[in-house]
Amino acid sequence: MYQVVRKLFFTDCQCAENASKTYDDLFAKLDTNKDGKVDVCELKAGLAAMGIKTGKGAAQKMVSSGDKDKDDGLDFNEFSNYLMEHEKKLRLTFKSLDKNNDGRIDFLEIKQSLADLGMDISKDEAQKILNSIDVDGTMTLDWNEWREHFLFNTATNLQEIIRYWKHSTVLDIGDSLSIPDEFTEEEKTTGMWWKQLSAGAMAGAVSRTGTAPLDRMKVFMQVHSTKSNKISLVGGFKQMLKEGGVASLWRGNGINVLKIAPETAIKFMAYEKFKKMLSSEPGKVKTHERFMAGSLAGATAQTVIYPMELMKTRLTLRKTGQYTGMLDCAKKILRKEGVKAFYKGYVPNLIGIIPYAGIDLAVYESLKNFWLARYAKDSANPGILVLLGCGTLSSTCGQLASYPLALIRTRMQAQASLEGSEQMPMNLMVKKILQKEGFFGLYRGILPNFMKVIPAVSISYVVYEHMKSSLGIQK
Repeated sequence: MYQVVRKLFFTDCQCAENASKTYDDLFAKLDTNKDGKVDVCELKAGLAAMGIKTGKGAAQKMVSSGDKDKDDGLDFNEFSNYLMEHEKKLRLTFKSLDKNNDGRIDFLEIKQSLADLGMDISKDEAQKILNSIDVDGTMTLDWNEWREHFLFNTATNLQEIIRYWKHSTVLDIGDSLSIPDEFTEEEKTTGMWWKQLSAGAMAGAVSRTGTAPLDRMKVFMQVHSTKSNKISLVGGFKQMLKEGGVASLWRGNGINVLKIAPETAIKFMAYEKFKKMLSSEPGKVKTHERFMAGSLAGATAQTVIYPMELMKTRLTLRKTGQYTGMLDCAKKILRKEGVKAFYKGYVPNLIGIIPYAGIDLAVYESLKNFWLARYAKDSANPGILVLLGCGTLSSTCGQLASYPLALIRTRMQAQASLEGSEQMPMNLMVKKILQKEGFFGLYRGILPNFMKVIPAVSISYVVYEHMKSSLGIQK
């Protein structure tokens, strides 16, 4: 049956009459109940019977894209129009991949095209991607093979086809030190980038609000827990509830959510500028250049919004009645400690960007390469669970490496607001913690920090998917 479809679709004749005839034959095969339209169930069952693999939800997306009269099915005109438009887009993608214009794509052209999009893969990995599409075993792809593979795949361009392996930053686990997302030229010109950033910001806001009690516990333990004053999770929560009630568990969350928007916008703009400045070839960004540009963008964003970071720590640790709100907190810090106070802990925070972003990127790339080498047989698409797992694990490793610096930053931010607390610079604080509490003293609060990772990732992913759907972003 699969060969029948190949003959129906993948002939070299491009004339409209033949295209219409092949669409007509295929439509007749799919329209099993002969009601003059193909619905999602018929499309799914028909393609499966023909041996054509489609991704999860692909049949629904095809019907939704082509269904102009919104009757939950495709009549022949809608069906053929959808396929013709889809073919045109696939033709453009094929031409963009075919660098030497010889009508065939080899693995080096795949490798180069992915490198242009900031995704470095080895020759073996590029060969694997090519092999998963190559039907005739020539080690190259012609237009017919390309069209055959992607005609019933809702991805239309190279960016969409490889998007599942982009290291997306929508997985908000509370720290914003990771390298920003990559956006293609098409996404920038169509305005899709701001929709994706907005969806990510909303996902981050809901995720942070959902895990705020654990975040407050982390900060509480970072500042107050010592060898002589050990604070357990249960004991810490009891203390908070006794002092300020249930609402006190969300102290500092307002400003934590508020800083997402300016930080995301600044980081994105700075990243684009630094990429242009650092790239050795125009339009091409290598992994180390991406890391440098991302780290500098993160440093720029942190420098601008750092006063909000300090206020977040102060508001998180505040006692009942200490501040009436964000403005009152800012006024009191300014009056009592001066402008410099807003940048306490800035140096360890800045240094922390390097290990976080570097390890996050390195671990993600290693996990991606491991999966491609071991499990990519029929497809380079790993599925959502593998992607979420890779993203979560790489971010957690980044956090683990930079956590001591985050603890030092938090203590420096908080020390002026604590009664009887000694004001000291970063080096002396590290020395004091190591002397009195040992190495593990630098990891106070790591348990609630790790406890919030899985719920934070889950919430941000679910909200991001809903926001993408609401904003009309293609999946």
